[in-house]
Amino acid sequence: MGNLLSAAARLPQRLRPLALQDRFHLADGRQVLLRPIEPQDAEAEQAFVRRLSLASRQRRFHIGIRELAPQMLREFTEVDQRRHVAIVAQVCGPHAPLLVADARYVRNDDDADAEFAIAVADDWQGQGLGTRLLHRLARLACHAGVHRLYGEVLHGNEPMIAMLRREGARLATLPGDARLVLATIDPALLAASTP
Repeated sequence: MGNLLSAAARLPQRLRPLALQDRFHLADGRQVLLRPIEPQDAEAEQAFVRRLSLASRQRRFHIGIRELAPQMLREFTEVDQRRHVAIVAQVCGPHAPLLVADARYVRNDDDADAEFAIAVADDWQGQGLGTRLLHRLARLACHAGVHRLYGEVLHGNEPMIAMLRREGARLATLPGDARLVLATIDPALLAASTP
């Protein structure tokens, strides 16, 4: 999933974000703000990746990187919010801008499909944040005319696979690579459901 996201992030300077800010409470009562990523989030985004456990970094990037290389960090934070849409979850309160999750999709050349990825900080997992981000991506994709979201998930990433299954994703072993599961989502169907 990282290769396409990395390559497509090299698009022209970002346009006005499509996503609006959204504050909400997680299952455990903590409050977060969902908002578009901004170029000035580079330091916070790097800190987010560094705080992920090795297992979480492997689940997100399919390799155990410690941090984002400078070029990749620029690609992750200087997005156009049209072909490459990226939103983050930020802790509300005095710790800002502490980022605790990152979700994004990158449209294919035909604009009909987009590859998505979601990462949630280890101590913020299991509270519904990943589900909320998936629904936000689906609504943005649906609004932008994307017909299909897809992503490659490591076979052992049970929490992500379980969440995708609950949300109606079609899951299939990736041909030629048994360690990967291909998740496919109809954004219109997901956008119509809660949360």
